[in-house]
Amino acid sequence: MGFNGPMSQSSPLDRTPLSDGDLVAGVLSGTSADGIDVAVGRVGLREDGGGQRVNGVEPTRMATVPMDEALAGRVRAILDGGPIQLAELAMLDRDLGLAFGEAAREVAGPEAPLALVASHGQTVFHHDGEPALGRVTMQLGDGDFVAEAAGCAVASDFRTRDCAAGGEGAPLVVLVDEVLFHSAPRPLAILNLGGIANWTLLRPEGPPTGSDAGPAGALLDGLARVLLDRPMDRDGDAAARGEVLPAALEWAMGHPFLVRPWPKSTGLDTFGSAFVAGFLDAAPGARPEDLLATATRFVARSVAADLTRGGRCAPPAGEVEVAVAGGGTRNPVLMGALEQELAAELAAGGGLLAGFGSSARHGVPPDFREALAFAVLGARLAVGEPSSRPEVTGASRGRVLGKWSRGAPGAP
Repeated sequence: MGFNGPMSQSSPLDRTPLSDGDLVAGVLSGTSADGIDVAVGRVGLREDGGGQRVNGVEPTRMATVPMDEALAGRVRAILDGGPIQLAELAMLDRDLGLAFGEAAREVAGPEAPLALVASHGQTVFHHDGEPALGRVTMQLGDGDFVAEAAGCAVASDFRTRDCAAGGEGAPLVVLVDEVLFHSAPRPLAILNLGGIANWTLLRPEGPPTGSDAGPAGALLDGLARVLLDRPMDRDGDAAARGEVLPAALEWAMGHPFLVRPWPKSTGLDTFGSAFVAGFLDAAPGARPEDLLATATRFVARSVAADLTRGGRCAPPAGEVEVAVAGGGTRNPVLMGALEQELAAELAAGGGLLAGFGSSARHGVPPDFREALAFAVLGARLAVGEPSSRPEVTGASRGRVLGKWSRGAPGAP
């Protein structure tokens, strides 16, 4: 379980700022930009080869803190591709950092002080592997401002080091799913349904693998904003009343990203507002219900195909269980389509969908899996435990991910 490579013998401060049982918080904001997910828990540490290793984070408090409406609007504008001046970018980096730190402090409460906040930040750009662009990523929410607001040390900016070491920079949750799902049976395929859908595949033997698969909420919520003037199609209500449009489905399934091999990663610059506009152009004059039904079927079909094609998931027995996390788990129409498409894809290759449902069945809350994952990554930075794996993102092995911001005087 965990990383198999060499371990650092010192923390970022040449001392160990964490002790077994300390409170850590994982914090992030997703593509919806309407709330800040916070998972607070007690870190489990053990000695291993002269260094410390993170066994996991046992959750104690979890909540989504609403983002200030004005701040959310500023984030939404940049996510939708609007122009931004350098001064505005700098202020947004600061203000998000303060918001993340305040959210962590609020959820933790005054009873026990936080030893560490691990802040993923707000992704505003992520490459999609185009050679001309190279691997580059940007998350806003400066760690120093997080530290001042939270009153403790902060680990942040995890993706950048993975990119610098030759990796995709995402999905980083794959690096810690062995820890989060340590007691779950293998093989287990874990699907995250956020703005972007991504897979983790835990096999009975060998290292985990994973990859981004394509859009999920980025498309569904983007269409809801345009067609329904709402942030989402809640419970898939409109999609449930629609019919699939074959031409639009074929157009979407033809996107070149979908057939790239693992590992691959992507973001809203590929599957954001421009992709939503292209999807609408593929079915001019169609009813909103039909467009949303088609988009839901596309998400389900594309992620199912990605698992069987890129993940090569079928073990010798031909069975695999799928556990789903992320906001998409609250959309019963999408979940139903996914179960259908996964069963069909696996059966076509001689496999079997052995189980399908929320990650909660394995003790991982679907709404806070990513926040817990970054709490683990932040704790690893604190004790100097490497996380990078070439099998997961393509990054060189043995890199400790993240940047360190000291706590305020008297804090860790």
